[in-house]
Amino acid sequence: MSDIRGFTAGFRILGPLEGHYGPTVHRPRGPKVRNLLALLAVRAHDIVEVDTLVEELWDGSPPSTAVSTVRTHVYHLRQELERALGAEAMRGVISTEATGYSLRPAPGQLDLDVFTRLYGQGRAEMRAGNRESALQRFDAALGLWRGRTLADVAQGRVLAGHAARIEDLRVRAQELRIEAAMGLGRHRELVPELRRLVATHPLNEWMHARLIDALHRSGRRGDALRAFHDVRTVLAQELGLEPSEDLRQLQHHILAGGSAA
Repeated sequence: MSDIRGFTAGFRILGPLEGHYGPTVHRPRGPKVRNLLALLAVRAHDIVEVDTLVEELWDGSPPSTAVSTVRTHVYHLRQELERALGAEAMRGVISTEATGYSLRPAPGQLDLDVFTRLYGQGRAEMRAGNRESALQRFDAALGLWRGRTLADVAQGRVLAGHAARIEDLRVRAQELRIEAAMGLGRHRELVPELRRLVATHPLNEWMHARLIDALHRSGRRGDALRAFHDVRTVLAQELGLEPSEDLRQLQHHILAGGSAA
């Protein structure tokens, strides 16, 4: 797992779905087996009820044999992981419970768990006013991502909802990282990243506002006003909306010749 020293076994879901054991990388075969592992991973440490697994795997139209088929898929998943990643490493990772199944990775064995821990540490450092330390935590957390959550898994309704929640956490970590870096006066350094982020999230007005502010504080008044025009056009075309009060105040401040300091 990237940026985690000492990682030897576990699962990655912050990007394509992968299992790891040392240098071995395993991508489970079969769409239903992949969905099963993915759903267990996004709800790691919780019990995922059999009914929830059935809903995900058959999208509300299960066969009469759905429950027994889930058991078969779990059996094959365990066998596949043990063969690919080692019986010792995978022993007890997928547990059978009274109402369903649970993925119980050890600390550091699931990239989402590591991300959540680093994200929480970054937030704590921000609250304490330690922007440099916060920035380091957010950089480490965001460095775990290799693409969209479960990018290579065909997601049903249940899994898609969990993936959207995880993506929202990623966006919030990006926002807090930007806040920390701007608080340290790194406006020029942030401009390329902010341009990439507003291209990825064109309707996120907060990110547009930070781009405009970073450009202005970098002495690029014309570029800042052009960035305001760009977001106004996007909002009008996509949603039929005017820019937020935050954005309008930024525009007024720049037009009035307000200090970029």
